[in-house]
Amino acid sequence: MDNIDNKSSVSRVVELGGREATVLENSGLRIMVDDMGGMIPECSGHHSGEWINAHWMPWFRSNSGQPYKDTEHGSFWKANLLYHIAGSFPCIPNFGPGHIVDGVSMPPHGWTANQKWRYVTNDLDEQSGAVWFLSVMESPTKENPLSFSKLDVLLPHQCVHYTSIRVRNRGFQDLDICAAWHNDLGAPFLSQGCRISASAEQWITPPPGGEFDTTTRLALGAEFSSLEKAPLLKGGKADLSIVPAPIGYTDFATGAVPKRKPLTWLAAINPYIKMAYITFNTGPAAAGEDDIILNFNNLWMQYGGRPFTPWAPYEGGPDLTYCLGMENSVSAYAYGLEFARETQQLLGNQTTVKIPSLGQKTLRSGVLFAPYEGTGLDEGISSIKAEAETLVCIGKESVSFSADPYFYVLRALESHHV
Repeated sequence: MDNIDNKSSVSRVVELGGREATVLENSGLRIMVDDMGGMIPECSGHHSGEWINAHWMPWFRSNSGQPYKDTEHGSFWKANLLYHIAGSFPCIPNFGPGHIVDGVSMPPHGWTANQKWRYVTNDLDEQSGAVWFLSVMESPTKENPLSFSKLDVLLPHQCVHYTSIRVRNRGFQDLDICAAWHNDLGAPFLSQGCRISASAEQWITPPPGGEFDTTTRLALGAEFSSLEKAPLLKGGKADLSIVPAPIGYTDFATGAVPKRKPLTWLAAINPYIKMAYITFNTGPAAAGEDDIILNFNNLWMQYGGRPFTPWAPYEGGPDLTYCLGMENSVSAYAYGLEFARETQQLLGNQTTVKIPSLGQKTLRSGVLFAPYEGTGLDEGISSIKAEAETLVCIGKESVSFSADPYFYVLRALESHHV
């Protein structure tokens, strides 16, 4: 269907690998969302009159069209998640590796990233001009009786993808869960010299004992207050705010969003093509009773460092994977739900969110991918302020983008469709 006035559309497609997907598009942004895992392989904006994709498309993503079978595919891909992974995707109720929790085998990054979402319907909202679609999912176990309803939305005259995920607890016991958006950037948008900025003000690297032990250049379990001065394993400091070329390391750092902040955000700026990629969520200071607040910024810096499949073409081979994970979460690093429940707090922030018995909470997110003019954001963003219909980004100069950072339209659509 099409809306002629704002050139917005929503359509069902079958993409590479035979994956069923939904495409939302307006004059400035195009989003493709797969049913499988809610993967978003495409987040394309306009650059010099052409579409440019910000999201990571892994070289190793399977396009056979065959369902994942551990006996056939496990030796190379290791997990269903890596068989289908691309771009960004929601991680609920787990953020981290697969493990046993609540007596069941929890997949890496949770049900929402591994199961197929059931597409329900799409439409154009006459009042706001939004195009949207609804999809739903049920957790497969009675021990973790969650259900999920997801709205994906584009508004006219905005280069922003809005998402609402309502999490319902069908059980008679409260459930403490993790939640995250796993946004991953790749070429052609991601390149050496891109600038990273965040709302977090205190950072820490994971403690030893996890997946980064053998891939890190950063000191493990180390706290630091600035991305520009991250401690290295072998001494000295690294500036994480500037994306390097592939350097043969894979690192992770998590930053706590201060409780005083009404907006949680992460930003990547490509100063060479003058484009900004900004994720934003309701922050701790603006939390409502029904909000899932992502109170951590996470950086997964996949700049090489994994000489094993599927990152490398064979065990011991060269890591061919170059991407940047800009992930917002409520979690303890990316060490999984059980670890987050045991940790309870990290850098002063809660590491889980409680979904009450027979109750619900909602995660609302925005992703802006848009061009900018001048040099005001070329060296990164120091702060972002939410206004009624604007995101105001402060760099060397102030740059404003049309947006709905308070999620007014998203909330209105939820009231009718979720």
